[in-house]
Amino acid sequence: MIQAVAWKNDCLEMLDQTQLPSATVYLQLRQIEEVFEAIQKLRVRGAPAIGITAAYGLYLGIRDAALNSREEFFQVLEEKIRCLASARPTAVNLFWALQEIKNKLERLTELGPAELKTHALRLAKELHEDDCDRCARMAAHGQEVVPNNARILTHCNTGALATGGIGTALGVIYQAHMAGKKVQVYADETRPVLQGARLTMWELSVAQIPGQLVCDSMAAALMQQKKVDLVIVGADRISADGSVANKIGTYNLAITARYHNVPFYVAAPLSTFDLTISHGSQIPIETRDEDEVRRVFDKSLITLPEAKCWNPAFDVTPPELITGIITERGIIYPPYPETIRAHFHESQ
Repeated sequence: MIQAVAWKNDCLEMLDQTQLPSATVYLQLRQIEEVFEAIQKLRVRGAPAIGITAAYGLYLGIRDAALNSREEFFQVLEEKIRCLASARPTAVNLFWALQEIKNKLERLTELGPAELKTHALRLAKELHEDDCDRCARMAAHGQEVVPNNARILTHCNTGALATGGIGTALGVIYQAHMAGKKVQVYADETRPVLQGARLTMWELSVAQIPGQLVCDSMAAALMQQKKVDLVIVGADRISADGSVANKIGTYNLAITARYHNVPFYVAAPLSTFDLTISHGSQIPIETRDEDEVRRVFDKSLITLPEAKCWNPAFDVTPPELITGIITERGIIYPPYPETIRAHFHESQ
């Protein structure tokens, strides 16, 4: 199975997604600075995979530090958390993973710095295993909405490359395929970094799932011709009202799907929900380098070199456009503020 990240030989091994599909290159990361760069430069991406990577990066940041007391340990730990948290501001799994490890380490009141370091690595591995399990359960629940012979449109990349397991939205599709359902996948290219073209099409090919690449601007015509049965996308942050921040272009799809009466589903683990944010307008949206739009991978210039570009990495889809949210505990349906609260209450 494809693994975006793995802990091997006392370092973090990462499949460099910036080089796919032309080359399969694995990186060995041993320093927190390397992990920060990998997250920021999209060598690893996808909210769950970013969270897992940050967890291992946090351990690497404290592994070799000379720490003589618990107070000093947690002071340095907080510094490393702030460093990693600044790599990408929208994917809430990044902050969730770091805070989860800190909270659990603080409960180990009898341990000194050396033992706490060991537990930091153990907790990172547990988070990794936990995400793998969440993906499997999400995929199982998602079968409720995937009929046989389904023609599914997806956006960005939400498979094994984006998570610790088989994926979120693409995980649902993987499971349908493994269960013997015949599925046809349309993958949006996902400008400007082309995660759909480079990564989703690569994953579909590896899994031998029928896939067809479409430009982002072709989704409406595809639905108009009644060639799409449902849309499934992932998420980077979901607010308490059910608004979903996801890769730029998701909102376009949701509007188009609503107009054409195509069900629009989001697949995301509970770790992607941020109940401290009441409304989607409060979700911080990362703005990335303009050259991602001007050029293809810092190489081919596609416009004037001085052209001004707007490059938000994400957009926010309002809850009224979302048919349902597939989680590891089941599918959440409207009205979202009430059902999300109930969903979390049941999970405790």
